[in-house]
This record gives sequence, C-alpha cells and structure tokens, in this order.
Amino acid sequence: MNNLLEKKILLIICGGISAYKSLELIRLLIKKGAKIKTVLTKSAKEFVTPLSVASLSREKVYEDFFSAENEAEMDHISLSRWADVILVTPATANTISKLSTGSSTDLASTVILASNKDIFLTPAMNVRMWEHPSTKENLKKLRSYGYKIIGPEIGDMACGEFGEGKMTSPEDILKKIEIHFSNFNKNKQYKALVTAGPTNEYIDPVRFITNKSSGKQGYALASALAKKGFKTTLISGPTNLKIEDDINLIRVDTADEMLKATQDNLPTDVAIFSAAVSDFKVKDKKNFKIKKQNHLNLELEKGNDILNYVSKHNSLRPKLVIGFAAETNDIEINAKKKLIEKSCDWIIANDVSNKSIGFDSDFNEVSIFYKNTKIKPEKLIMKHKSEISDEIIDRVIQQLN
Repeated sequence: MNNLLEKKILLIICGGISAYKSLELIRLLIKKGAKIKTVLTKSAKEFVTPLSVASLSREKVYEDFFSAENEAEMDHISLSRWADVILVTPATANTISKLSTGSSTDLASTVILASNKDIFLTPAMNVRMWEHPSTKENLKKLRSYGYKIIGPEIGDMACGEFGEGKMTSPEDILKKIEIHFSNFNKNKQYKALVTAGPTNEYIDPVRFITNKSSGKQGYALASALAKKGFKTTLISGPTNLKIEDDINLIRVDTADEMLKATQDNLPTDVAIFSAAVSDFKVKDKKNFKIKKQNHLNLELEKGNDILNYVSKHNSLRPKLVIGFAAETNDIEINAKKKLIEKSCDWIIANDVSNKSIGFDSDFNEVSIFYKNTKIKPEKLIMKHKSEISDEIIDRVIQQLN
C-alpha cells in the first residue's frame, strides 16, 4: 500500500549545506504520489535555487517574504492548513532556536507557528553545535510542544569533522514519513471519545459548585488522538480552550449533560474520561436567585458517575476505558482502588496538590495503572501536557492493535 499517495506535504527548506538533500527528498516524495508545496527561506537560496525546487515539486515556490501575490493566492494560515504534515529540512541550529522561542519573523516561522498539523524537523549542523546545551534545551522544548525530530546521524560532515549532526538521508526521512501516514491510516478505523474540564452543579440560576479543572490535559489528549488518525469526539465542560476543527466538540455544563452526551456518542473503540466531574450535586436546586442571608445550608446528593456507568455498561462499553484520578495523597492506593471500583482498564493518576503539575498547569506528571496485572504500572515524568498525551495515546494504539 502506498501511504503517501495524494498526501499533502509542506516542505520548508532552510539555509544549510544540507539543503541540497531536500531536492532528492522532493523527487522521492513526488515519485510516491505526494503533493508538495515548498517554502524557501532567504538563506536557503544561497544553497538551492527556487527554479530547481519548482522544477522538482511542479509547484510554485513560496519564498521568504510576504508579497501581495503570495498573500492573495495562499496566505500563511491557509498554507499551513493545506498541509497534512510540515517537514522542515534541514533544521539548522538557528531554525531550532527561533522555533523554540515562538519567533515568527519570516514566512517559514510564521507558517510553522500558525500550523495545527504534525511538524517534523530534520536537524543538520556541526557536531559542536548539536552538542551545545542551548541546542539540547531548545530541542527539549520543541519536543514538549509536539514537534517530531528525525535524526541527526553520525558521520562525516561538510566542515571536515566527524560526529553527530549529519542530516538523515532523504531515503530514511521518506521511510519515517511513510510510517507516520501508515499509522495514521490504520488509526482511521478507530473512534475515540474524551471528556475534559470541570462540570457546574447549580445551586440556583446564578450560583454553582465546580472545581479547578482547566481541561488542558483532556484537550491535549483529544488533539493527540486526532493527529494520529482517530475519529475523535471531545465532550467538554466549561473552559476557554479551543480545539482543532477536525475534532467533534460537544460543550456541556453539568454532569447530567456530560453523561447524556457520552451516551449519545457511544459506542467507541476507546473512551478517556479526564473530566473532573462533580461528585455531588445540590438536591434542591432553586429556580430563582437565592437572596443574601446569614446562613445557607445545602443538601448534596451523589452525582452521576460517568466512568462507572460506561465501564459497567456491557452493550456500549468501549474496547478500552481509561479513567483519571486527580489525587492529593496516597496516589497509588487511591488509584488502584478506583481501578477496581470503576471496572475500567486503566487509571491515570496525578498529584493535583503539586502546583507545577496541578489543574491549571501546562505540565503534568502521571502514573498509569493497568487492570491487566501482568503490565507493571508506569510513571511518565513531568512534561508538557501535549507530550504526556502523545505518550498516553502511543500506549492506547499499542493496546488496540
């Protein structure tokens, strides 16, 4: 099966001696039936010409400046949306540094920053530049943002030195991109459901009980699923977050609404319940605003347990049911207890008392506990929530396959 046929690849060529290899990469991609558009940076034109790139890609070359002609035909937003993936080759130390700071000073960096697609970087630089702590730190940051890194390799360099920093060969880059699309095509058979964010349980029309969940981890999980090919539905409590257009987003307010939306979107192959659903709701909710008074006694009753419902509902149960446990103490004990009580397949636990990985943080550190006791619990050390999500979804794919 040709996994690259009709796939749209935006190739960004940066200024480095390895830029000439991008010409061979274009030829290989075209031979596989891929559609190629290219952005050529100002410094890249010192190594390859727009004419040679256009001749091989059979498309116009977008150069490293904004012009009325370029913006009228395809601006930086639509160019990034057009692509299935973005491939940056060679990714120089300067390029890596710019991207790590979120710089958008030229067409290439603006397209990358505006993209909602997977971005592959193929580093190429002198061995000392590759080994420099600043380069390592920049790459670590980019990985946490979800960038994919191909290479570099160990070998002889144009400068005459030997070591790590040599750009991966066009043939091997092609293989990596083929694997990416092969996995994407396999995953298109799967449906996924994710719940995220808090729920609001109303006392009266203007007051409610809620929690501190930001929804960031759930949104990152939905994004990771969609990027890997899953048909993804995200059921979200109240948040200010945005999500990619190819995800079916259903916004809800209360736990009852979240349960109803979940029921309406089953069955699926995998369901991940990362929402912080309220454990209790007000028994006697008022239909009018309660006036200010010295004391107010609220009687609470148990709310809907969505995870428990789905795990134990045999006719609608997904192949893989994953729950989250936001704990402040006895993480392992409480997670294993929840795993048994809810009859789910995995519990992913984190310590929300730690503010660096708590509800509103962009980072997380989690432990995964499995129903299958033959699989040892795993700890994913502190990373950006997008990177944690990628690692979780990689394990989901292994399980489903």
